[in-house]
Amino acid sequence: MPSLRSMHYGWIIVLSGVLAIVAVLGLGRFSLGMLLPSMGSDLELGYSRMGFIGTGNFVGYLLAVLISSRMVKHFNYRAVISGGIFLVGSSMIIVGSANGFWLILTAFFFTGIGSGLANVPVMILISHWFGSSMRGRATGLVVSGSGLGIMLTGLLVPAINNWAGNSQGWRINWVILGSLVLAIGVLCALLIRNRPQDRGLQVLETSRKKGEEKQADLLTKKPIITGKRVFLHLGSIYFFFGFTYVIYVTFVITTLINDYSFTEAVAGRFWFWFGLLGIFSGPLFGSLSDRLGRGRTLALVYTLQGVSHLLLALNPMPGSVYLSIALFALCAWSVPSIVAAAISDYLGPLKAASGFAAVTLLFGIGQITGPALAGILAERSGSFAQAYLLASLLTGTAAVLSLFLPKTGK
Repeated sequence: MPSLRSMHYGWIIVLSGVLAIVAVLGLGRFSLGMLLPSMGSDLELGYSRMGFIGTGNFVGYLLAVLISSRMVKHFNYRAVISGGIFLVGSSMIIVGSANGFWLILTAFFFTGIGSGLANVPVMILISHWFGSSMRGRATGLVVSGSGLGIMLTGLLVPAINNWAGNSQGWRINWVILGSLVLAIGVLCALLIRNRPQDRGLQVLETSRKKGEEKQADLLTKKPIITGKRVFLHLGSIYFFFGFTYVIYVTFVITTLINDYSFTEAVAGRFWFWFGLLGIFSGPLFGSLSDRLGRGRTLALVYTLQGVSHLLLALNPMPGSVYLSIALFALCAWSVPSIVAAAISDYLGPLKAASGFAAVTLLFGIGQITGPALAGILAERSGSFAQAYLLASLLTGTAAVLSLFLPKTGK
C-alpha cells in the first residue's frame, strides 16, 4: 500500500475535484430540490416560479461556461475554481435571507455563475493530470461529489427543518450549507495545482501506455477530430442530459411529497440513498467507458435514465418509485465525466477546455429549458407526470444518438 508521500499528486487533484463538486453541485445546486417544498410553501411559490428559480441558476451557469475557458487562460485553474466556489457559498447565504421570489432568483443566478466557473475547469483539469486510459476513471471519481453533497443535504435539511420549523428551517439550511461551501473553497485553493509540471511530475497513465503517451498527452498529441459535426453531435447528446436530469433532481422531492404523499423526513431518506448510490455512478460508468467506449456507455446510461423517468411518471407497479430512484442515481452523474473524457480523447488536453465549454453551451441551454417547461406543465396539469414522460422520450433519443458517436480508440 503506497504512502501518502509516494502517492501521485494527481489523486490529490481528484480529491480537490470531488470537494469542488460537493460544493458547487451537491450543495450549491442540488440542495434546491430538497429545500423547494418548505421554501415554496413559506413564500407561496407556485410550480412555475419554482421552475424559474432553477432556470435562473442555469442561465448563470451558461454565462459562466461562455467565459470559463477565457478565465482559465487569463488566471489559472486554481484561481477560477476556488473563486467560483466562493461565489456559490456567498450567494447561497443570500438566498437564506431572501424574502421574495426576485431576490432568490437573483442570488441563485449568481450561484449558477459560480457553479459554472468551478465545474467546467475542474472537469478539464483532470485531463492535464491523467492520460487517456485513466481519464474516464478519474473524472468519474470527481463527479461522485454530487452524490456526497446530496447525501449530506438528505440528512441535514429534514433535521434542521424539524428543529427550526419549515418557515425558518430552509433559511438556516441555506446559511449552513453556504458556509460549508466557503470552507471547501479555502481547501481547494490550498490543494489545487494547475499542471503536473508544477510539482515536477508527469501525466499519470497506466503502465502499458506510459511510454507512448506521456509527452503526447502533454503537448504534441494532435486532435483526432476537429470538425464541427462531432461537436454538434456530442453537444446534442449533452443537451438532452441537461434538459432531462435537471427535471428529475429539481422536482423529485416535490413529486414524492405532493404526488406520492411522502413526509419530508421520508423524502429526505430517499434523497440520502439517492446521493449514496450516485457516488458510484461516475466511477462505475467512467471506468466502463474506458473499456467499452464512450458512445456505447452513454447509450446504456441514457437507457437507464429513460426507464427511471418512465417509472416515476407512470408508477406501473408497487415499488416503481424505489426502482426509479435507484436506476437514476446509479447512472446520473456519469454523463458529464464521460463527455469530458470524450472531448479530451478527441482534442487532447490542451484544447479540451474550449471544446468542453462548446458542448456545455448546449448542455446549459437544456438546463435552462428543462425546469421552466416542467414547472409550466406541472402548473397546468397538477403533477410532474407529463414532464417525466417528455424526459423519458428525450433520453431515449440521446441513447440512439450516442451509438453513432465517432470512435476515439476507447
